[in-house]
Amino acid sequence: MSQFFQIHPENPQPRLIKQAVDILRGGGVIVYPTDSSYALGCAMGNKTGVERIRRLRRLDDKHNFTLACCDLSQLGLFAKVDTTAFRLLKAHVPGPYTFILDATREVPRILMHPKRRTIGLRVPGAPIAQALLSELGEPMMTASLILPGEDLPMSDPYDMRPVLEHQVDLIIDGGYGGLEASTVISLVDGRPEVLRTGCGDPAPFLDQA
Repeated sequence: MSQFFQIHPENPQPRLIKQAVDILRGGGVIVYPTDSSYALGCAMGNKTGVERIRRLRRLDDKHNFTLACCDLSQLGLFAKVDTTAFRLLKAHVPGPYTFILDATREVPRILMHPKRRTIGLRVPGAPIAQALLSELGEPMMTASLILPGEDLPMSDPYDMRPVLEHQVDLIIDGGYGGLEASTVISLVDGRPEVLRTGCGDPAPFLDQA
């Protein structure tokens, strides 16, 4: 049965953040709030955790997994970022966007798109997510908490408990979450392409396309 932490959305309690990161480092899968919606997360190198999230979401092998990073400099270790991409990223992170970029060798193979060797990356601005990533010291593999057959992410942590308590190790209650996932922008071919419109405004990227 999963644990359930109530963490303040603006001033996360360090003791609870540390306990949550201990669960991540111990191989756990967590539910946590981002600046778009609630998401599933596990440590980047946790192959079992990745497979648990894949089964929970019923994702196929073509799904672009995402690494949540604490800042732009960390993101740059895991993606190939040219000058144009860097300018766009600098203007829009942290924020409710996921960017698809060519992966570097630092990215575990299990997380890359099998054919294109790309990876999704985002820098969430939510204080709880930032506190988790800062304490963890490395990116976290993440996927929006959209269950099979549903179009919208789960938003109420108290609704999550009966559904997910045997499938994840920790649910973080940071208040009601958003009902839209992040906006997904591909920067792979040099020109921005909006792949999914979510809660991040796509207009700045349409102007660049």
